[in-house]
Amino acid sequence: MLESIIGTEITLIAFAVCMAVSLALGLGIAFLCMYKTRYTQSFVVTLAIIPAVVQMVIMLVNGNIGAGVAVAGAFSLVRFRSAPGSAREIGMIFLAMAIGLATGMGYVVLAVLFFVVMAAFVLALSTLRFGAGNEQERELKITIPENLDYEGLFDDLFETYTRSARLERVKTSNMGTLYELDYRVVLRDA
Repeated sequence: MLESIIGTEITLIAFAVCMAVSLALGLGIAFLCMYKTRYTQSFVVTLAIIPAVVQMVIMLVNGNIGAGVAVAGAFSLVRFRSAPGSAREIGMIFLAMAIGLATGMGYVVLAVLFFVVMAAFVLALSTLRFGAGNEQERELKITIPENLDYEGLFDDLFETYTRSARLERVKTSNMGTLYELDYRVVLRDA
């Protein structure tokens, strides 16, 4: 049941089945990513095609170790050419890559089973709001000139509009001419 549908040689039927499963699961991953999060169209379209692209690359490599190492190197470069994403986006990319690897090796039932388990797990964690924390808590970044004394500068505003405010980090920016203050604040009820 969990064996590869690809034998010693890739047939047209095996390719078509792997491609159809890759595209269907890619759409599933895209829908999973769109569930209760903000997203861009380009990102979800990319997520939908990643499994098929990875599947094709794995089928072309097909046991050639040298080509496999070259492909791994090329995939590692992709990370440095793209803007950093959220943890959820990175997780979805890895999910798409894993499904593409499975379908590329012909393990379509395993890929479907893996997707179903991971999708159910992600949806359950999202529905249960696992790790959500306090909805009123926010991160506040304030940039001020370096010659301004920031100790207690915003206390009156924090007292009026927040239940609590904690300075978490101070760092310099703009070649040391500015301070960036990072506060963790809990807002008052409106």
